[in-house]
Amino acid sequence: METNTHHFGTIATARTAEPHRVLRNTYALLGLSMVPTAIGAVIGTTLLAPLLFSVGMGVSAIVFLVVAFGMMWAIQKNRDSGLGVALLLGLTFFMGLWLGPLLSVALQFRNGGMLIAMAAGGTGAIFFTLAGIAATTKRDFSNMGKFLMVGLVLIVLASLANIFFQIPALSLAISGVAVLLFSGFILYDINRIVHGGETSYVSATLAVYLNIYNLFTSLLHLLMAFAGDRD
Repeated sequence: METNTHHFGTIATARTAEPHRVLRNTYALLGLSMVPTAIGAVIGTTLLAPLLFSVGMGVSAIVFLVVAFGMMWAIQKNRDSGLGVALLLGLTFFMGLWLGPLLSVALQFRNGGMLIAMAAGGTGAIFFTLAGIAATTKRDFSNMGKFLMVGLVLIVLASLANIFFQIPALSLAISGVAVLLFSGFILYDINRIVHGGETSYVSATLAVYLNIYNLFTSLLHLLMAFAGDRD
C-alpha cells in the first residue's frame, strides 16, 4: 500500500509539474521573441513604413494576412521541434516590421515617444496583472473560449471592412473592444496552460504573443486618438 501511495503521489506531482514547465518555457520564449520584434520595429519604422504607405492599406493588409497566417500554420505544424521555435522568432520579426507604419504615425505627434511608452507600459501592466491572476486562481476560465472566439471573428471582419470604409469612429470602437478582448485572451490562454490545456510551449507562446501584440497596438491607437498632440 505504501508503494502504491508513493506511486500515485509521484504521478500527481509529475502532472502538476508539466503545466508549470510549459508556462516557464512560454515566458522564456516570449521574452526572447521581443528581441526580433524590437529589431523589426526599428527597421519597419525607417524602411518599410514609406513603402506600405505608397502601396495602400488594402494591398498591405492582404500581404500581411497571407504571410502572417502562413507562418502561423507552419509554426503549428512544427510546434514540437526546433524549427517551430525558429519560425516563431521569424514571425515575431515580421510582426515587428508591421509595427513600423503604426509607430511612424505615432512619432509624428509631438508626444509620440510618450504615447508609445504609455502603450507599452499599459500593455505590460495588463499582462502581468491578468497573467498573475490566471496562474494563481483555482478558477477555470475555459468557458470563456467560445465567447472570445466569436468576438475575435467579429473584430477581424470589422477591421477588414474598415480598411475600405475608413470610418474613424468604427476604428476607435474596434480598438476599444480589442483591448477588452485580448485582455480576456491573456487570462484565458495563461489559465489554459496552468490547467494543462496546452502542452506545447511554442503554441502557447504564439497565442500569448499575439494577445500582447494586439493589445499594444489597440492601446496605441486609442492613445493617439485621445492624447495625441499634433500642435
